[in-house]
Amino acid sequence: MSEIDSTKVESYLKQHPEFFNEHLDLLEHITVPHPSGNAVSLVSKQLELFRQRHHDMEVQLNGLIDIARDNDHSANQMHELTLAVIEVDTLDAAIENLNVVLAECFLTDFFAVKIISDEKRDSALAGLFVEPEHPELKHFVKELGSNQASCGKPTLAQAKFLFGDNALDVKSCAIIPMSFTEIEGLIAIGSRNEERFDYSMGHLFLTQMSEIIGTRFAALLKAE
Repeated sequence: MSEIDSTKVESYLKQHPEFFNEHLDLLEHITVPHPSGNAVSLVSKQLELFRQRHHDMEVQLNGLIDIARDNDHSANQMHELTLAVIEVDTLDAAIENLNVVLAECFLTDFFAVKIISDEKRDSALAGLFVEPEHPELKHFVKELGSNQASCGKPTLAQAKFLFGDNALDVKSCAIIPMSFTEIEGLIAIGSRNEERFDYSMGHLFLTQMSEIIGTRFAALLKAE
């Protein structure tokens, strides 16, 4: 195979001026003398390519920084939630702490818990417990049957069962099952903002929240 000399290369490039447009990556490996005065077109092309790559890398870096910042915020929220339930010894104190933490750290307006149990409770928190055959549980078949949280605007029946007199003020909420812990039930966090809990929200964070609360509630119930 005959060698290609510089004359043939020069001739080819003159006949194919679009060559470097189709092979931009080659410009990174080509060194061109840069005499004083106007830059040659190839150098300009190199600078254009490098600027674009620098911009793309900057956008990617900023995206990673934003993700890291969001992750830090979520970790801090989960830390506060965990402390709220582990630093108390009674169920009513845990409920009180959760109300505060969810309002201050998670910017929610309403919080409700329903524990499904056929045990009779005489405490002031008896309203937290609901029998497995309770007719209103039919409105939560999707959540309890799939072990998946749901977000969005609740039905009026759901809102009344969970939030009572505040039902009409709840414009969006997250309904999270506790059926994957030692106890079965529902956790609901609501907002007056209809966009706060959108149906497209991810469920991992909500599931972790439910696991923490449900596990601690189970331990507190055993200690009663």
